[in-house]
Amino acid sequence: MPRRPPLAEIDSTRSLDIPTEGAPTKKTSTKRRRTKRIALITLLVLALLAGGGLLGTGLYLRSVEGSIERVEAFSDVPEESRPQKVAEDAENLLILGSDSRDPENTSGSRSDTIILAHLSKGRTSAQMISIPRDTWVHVPATKDGQRGNRDAKINAAFAWGGFPLMVQTVESFTGVRIDHLVIIDFAGFQEIVDALGGIDIEVDQNFTSIHEPYRKFTTGQHHMDGATALDYARQRKQFADGDFARIRHQQQVIKAILDKATSGGLLTNPAKLNSFLKATANAVSVDKTLNIFDTATNLRHLRSENLTFITSPTKGTGRVGSESVVFPDKEKAKVFYDAVRRDAGAEILSNAK
Repeated sequence: MPRRPPLAEIDSTRSLDIPTEGAPTKKTSTKRRRTKRIALITLLVLALLAGGGLLGTGLYLRSVEGSIERVEAFSDVPEESRPQKVAEDAENLLILGSDSRDPENTSGSRSDTIILAHLSKGRTSAQMISIPRDTWVHVPATKDGQRGNRDAKINAAFAWGGFPLMVQTVESFTGVRIDHLVIIDFAGFQEIVDALGGIDIEVDQNFTSIHEPYRKFTTGQHHMDGATALDYARQRKQFADGDFARIRHQQQVIKAILDKATSGGLLTNPAKLNSFLKATANAVSVDKTLNIFDTATNLRHLRSENLTFITSPTKGTGRVGSESVVFPDKEKAKVFYDAVRRDAGAEILSNAK
């Protein structure tokens, strides 16, 4: 039987290819750089590996660490404008995402999905707080002073000033200091879901996709492959609450992926594990200060049942001039994000209702 190459020999500048038993390591082509990546799923799966007792897990994680694309997120954020850290042992990750292959996505310049992930002290729970992309907030000025410094939809911050202005805008809106940035591409869910063998989703109402091949979704539980799950997570125009429905569906897909990934079968199937990690770790992009090994190790006990999905408090939709926007409930948001800032778990959940 051929010798399995030590994981330390894996070329960390190339796509991660974890060898299965009896199969040599493949040399894979240099990864295609993408600006929108999958991140949270990979972190949690690597956390699963850290707690799963695999031989050489540390080398797996350190190999992944070396292959991850880094982005500059904080250097242009004025320190004097940033909130103070209150709960030192808790951590807040800003997750930005888009769907680069969405038929409706005519420009990649805005972030379609904004999630503030609050990881509690001890990493025993996490709150995934979705901020609607059309939330009407004050966007600070860009570093050169040429754009911003006015009220706008929150996702305009990314179009005007990239990651740093997005961080500054979210911190200004929430009062919560962001520790790290991760980026997620919902289009990449298709490969991830297929690598898992599909996921189970509870559909809450009948509707037909507006995209070819115009799938019909019916109420009840369905086993979805990657293309179907991605189509499901894209839909919004058929629902009375529009983008709020899409947020719920994206949250369902994230939870279903985590449920499937942590069900146990992944670790005992080398080929499936290899395929899954290639579909995720290859696509990760994070800020320059995030330590993947330490984060994954700290998250090793976190499972989907410990995740709570929340939408930032709003007063609903309306119009500002010609724009359709989401108005934040500033009073509720202040109380809610204060609880997040203090890592007051029970208060966070209570104030989210």
